[in-house]
Amino acid sequence: QRRVNHMSYIRARRLAAPILLASCCAATPAYALSDDETEPPIVVTGRRADALEQPPATVESRDAERIRETTNVVNVEDGLRYLPSLLVRKRHIGDTQAPLATRTSGVGASARSLIYADGVLLSALIGNNNNFASPRWGMVSPGEIERIDVLYGPFSAAYPGNAIGAVVNLTTPVPERAEGSLSLGTSIQHFRQYGTSGTFPAVQAQASWGGRAGRFAWLVAADHVSSDSQPLVYVTVARPAGASAAGTPVAGAFADRNRAGAPIYVIGAGGFERQDRDNLKLKLAFDLNPRLRLTWRGGLFLNDTDARAETWLRSGSAPVYAGTVNIDGRAVTIPATAFSNNVYRLDERHWMQALTLEQSGGAFQWRAIASLYDFGRDRQRIPATALPSAASGGAGSIVRLDGTGWRTFDWVGRWHRGESAATDLSFGAHLDLYRLASDRFSTADWLRGPPGALVQSARGRTRTFALWLQDRWTLTPSLELTLGGRYEWWRAYDGHNLSLAPVLDVTQPELSRNAFSPKASLAWQPADGWRFTLSAARAYRFPTVSELYQAISTGPTLTVPDPNLRPERAFSAELAAERSFADGHVRLSLFSERIHDALISQSAPLVPGSTTLFSYVQNIAEVRTHGLELAFEWRNALIHGLELDGSFTLADPQVVSDPAFPAAQGKDIPQVPRRRATFVATYRAGERASFTVAARYASRSFGTIDNSDIVSHTYQGFDGYFVIDARITWRLTSHLEAALGAENIGNDHYFLFHPFPQRSLTAELAYRW
Repeated sequence: QRRVNHMSYIRARRLAAPILLASCCAATPAYALSDDETEPPIVVTGRRADALEQPPATVESRDAERIRETTNVVNVEDGLRYLPSLLVRKRHIGDTQAPLATRTSGVGASARSLIYADGVLLSALIGNNNNFASPRWGMVSPGEIERIDVLYGPFSAAYPGNAIGAVVNLTTPVPERAEGSLSLGTSIQHFRQYGTSGTFPAVQAQASWGGRAGRFAWLVAADHVSSDSQPLVYVTVARPAGASAAGTPVAGAFADRNRAGAPIYVIGAGGFERQDRDNLKLKLAFDLNPRLRLTWRGGLFLNDTDARAETWLRSGSAPVYAGTVNIDGRAVTIPATAFSNNVYRLDERHWMQALTLEQSGGAFQWRAIASLYDFGRDRQRIPATALPSAASGGAGSIVRLDGTGWRTFDWVGRWHRGESAATDLSFGAHLDLYRLASDRFSTADWLRGPPGALVQSARGRTRTFALWLQDRWTLTPSLELTLGGRYEWWRAYDGHNLSLAPVLDVTQPELSRNAFSPKASLAWQPADGWRFTLSAARAYRFPTVSELYQAISTGPTLTVPDPNLRPERAFSAELAAERSFADGHVRLSLFSERIHDALISQSAPLVPGSTTLFSYVQNIAEVRTHGLELAFEWRNALIHGLELDGSFTLADPQVVSDPAFPAAQGKDIPQVPRRRATFVATYRAGERASFTVAARYASRSFGTIDNSDIVSHTYQGFDGYFVIDARITWRLTSHLEAALGAENIGNDHYFLFHPFPQRSLTAELAYRW
């Protein structure tokens, strides 16, 4: 759920620094996406997105046809659902807060993975959390996707240290002929838990049209989703141990325990989001010559969300939202904002654009990409008074992130003299500029009123410049060695925090850091179909602006605990054995990751020697994760037309050293399950129909660094889950396709902090030409 407080929404003003090639786009009101995937070549479409970088890492891929057959896709991130060791924490259809968790990092570590679409960065590296720093998936429509490639680990010098977990490359093609699509889909979820029971629908419509006229190609796409979510939060109060006759007697509460095991009452639900979101895309490409292509892409993302709350408490027939009440003979005080904190209105208008110039073919290939992404309008309104009166207006606050955004520039080259060449050299340069600013205003009418006094503000910028080089040598016909390195110059500056009450007005220190990240990989193919790869890499993940300039309340004062955070230093290694055969492959990977100065939020004293604890981002001395991952694909398994694929992951995540919080030492890293698995079975009945059954499994994990959340099946807990999905597709004609699906068929009720969707049914109809 998108919650607003003085330290959670840090937003940026518009970056003014020019970037090469981006000036060509300055006349239009669009600011680019932020994901790094490579462009298709000029003549041949559908090539792998990593052709220039030549990463030595483990890669798993899915093409559009496979995704359509196996997955009920409403938003583009759904396409990653069954890939090994990945979880997109998508709480409901249309969720804008959907970070990617990997085999070594949880959903609260969004800055430890990278998401790219055609070389444009979608990862919001303005923070490292699962709310405003979630990837900007909404800038890509599902119908655009040609393929998805996932690179595991930071073993390629082409990517920054944020690749510690994984790099996701989304490829969308440039049309080579007239083409288009129209689709309509719907989803219906029935949700029942505590005092909430209801049906929550969603509707999606997509359209695209593209073509080519000589050297010029174009694609126009639009995607609209309207959805109603299940509750994203529950309202709880502590359950007193002693009896009391005080307070107004009420009924409707549910006795339970919180994640720490303490007794609570669950008295209502909030964050029921009614959401309308639109994605509009335009892609233009011009072939300057048979080897050189210029491509411009622009996007507009619109999101209009209203969230409501409901109480289950009744005094007679009247709903109760606040005050001192009596539940089962115990007096409980409900704060005025207990329910209204989960009521809000969100208005987002984000722009993106990117310009790519790429030369393909020949011994020397290169690509230059400039991208811009801008939170042109991002405003959230929240009431400050109690329901039900707050539903009709009254005092509140407005949080603006208008102008938050980033600029990136990447130049990549590759020198390669053919398959028989002894060396394959790739190299490049990178520049990124992030600017964040968050302004919180008071308002007399949270529904429609203008902003009043500025009560809190947080601002800051980061900049990174990098050069990298990577070479792959063929030592013998069966042995390849890849060596690379990345040198980065990082700077954080213009940090400032302001608050009226508690009083805070401080300009933060400027920071800078240079770092070199070496990479090495050795691949051995002892026989046809066999491949063994040993990879190792050092990676630096620099602090984001929101980590540096967070502010926390310490009672009567507000403070920024550590504006001098150090970068994470990761050492990653993987040994992978892969056996390929005519109808598939199987891979076993042993992986290890050790991070020094890991950036994790935890409880610790602000003043050395104090017994008072506060929660804030700190450098944890050392964490490490060891594990294994088994992945396989088997086509025509057992019978013709049956395809099986799946994965199984075992991990041992541990906090090795934490002097600031010794209770965490030896405990599991937050939000990283020890076991997870996927399994997908698809049967193709001829050319027209396919039937898929898929399963997702994960063991429970912990939300706290000291693993004090002993209860997983409760609000804010992190449950294990076992979810079964199904999908049937029919090709009614060569152009018309229909699909029916079901998700969470077994109706598993589980929490990943938030309550997750229960059983849902989907239906789609698509026409493609």
